[in-house]
Amino acid sequence: MEGSHRNDFKRVRETLESIPVERPAPSEADPQGMSMDKGYDYNEGRDLVREFGYTAHIRARGEEAQAITQEAGYKARRWVVERTHSWMNRFRRILIRWEKKAENYLALLHLACAYITYRKAGLLG
Repeated sequence: MEGSHRNDFKRVRETLESIPVERPAPSEADPQGMSMDKGYDYNEGRDLVREFGYTAHIRARGEEAQAITQEAGYKARRWVVERTHSWMNRFRRILIRWEKKAENYLALLHLACAYITYRKAGLLG
């Protein structure tokens, strides 16, 4: 575990090695992308992502600021994960973990994910 003062790109290898989900092997026809924010916009990070077989999608530093000044009404692109975390934070019992048992917390997490999915699909109005 690292402190908040450490650059993100210095932990890329450890992060990629710790992914617990088996993934299919990437191919020319079916490449696998890795979306990362501008904190990873370094050649070392790009090389590591490529070494693990991913295609890097990294917003360059200053690119978003430049787009804001050039385009009227430009809105910053937010990654799906960031947006979803924001939605998850609206559920207080998930944001502040009161449950002592991991099973109970996981059940609430699944319930919140199901609710968000139904709401985004337009099934809950």
